[in-house]
Amino acid sequence: MLAASSSTTIEQQTREDLAALYRLIAHFRMTDMIDTHITARLPGDTPTFLINRYGVLFHEMRASDLVKIDHTGKVIDDRAAEDPARFRVNAAGFTIHSAVHAARDDLHFVIHTHTAAGIGVAAQEQGLLPISQHALKFYGRLAYHDYEGIALDLGERERLVRDLGTHKAMILRNHGLLAGGATAAEAFHEIYFLERACQAQINALAGGSALRLPSREVCELTSSQFNRDDSAEIAQLAWRAALRLIEDPQNDYRR
Repeated sequence: MLAASSSTTIEQQTREDLAALYRLIAHFRMTDMIDTHITARLPGDTPTFLINRYGVLFHEMRASDLVKIDHTGKVIDDRAAEDPARFRVNAAGFTIHSAVHAARDDLHFVIHTHTAAGIGVAAQEQGLLPISQHALKFYGRLAYHDYEGIALDLGERERLVRDLGTHKAMILRNHGLLAGGATAAEAFHEIYFLERACQAQINALAGGSALRLPSREVCELTSSQFNRDDSAEIAQLAWRAALRLIEDPQNDYRR
């Protein structure tokens, strides 16, 4: 009973963290209606994951709206037996996430976005330029994956994982952004900084002036400064502060 109780508690906490991620992505305007996904891996010998119930807008997401699926994207949520239509998920949308989760045990939460700035940078030949402090967080720590069409081909997963390598963030060429973390806090920190870096680049290029790039030595130094021993603690501080932005007693994301 203790093990089952502990497992239930962990799942509920994961549901709450994931629902909070959805709402924060909405708060910072990183949504694409009902498309794109954020997923979380649940503990256990058999791989299971949580993903959004298809059709729920991100700013509406609650812990109970998240659906449990297996590694193929098949729904295994007990609630779906009585009302399968209500607990529908976009299995094709799990292709990218399943690849990352299967290959990277350290990335429990995976976020994928289609923002205007993210897509804009993803369409630029040079990728993310080291022109802002936000961008330098990813200097030498950012992966790229070439566009292969809508992610329906399961064979793409092997190539996506190969391109991601050991990084926590990736630009999907002509598509969008991807970021992950061991915790919801870390995943949020990664996608927030990557999105802000892309916004800065789009704005800078729109100005039409020549860009000023720091030296390689400064780029490397700044990147290392973002990856200190207290980085996880800083991400947690930012996470707890961000959670206050989505407090809503009338529509609690934890329910």
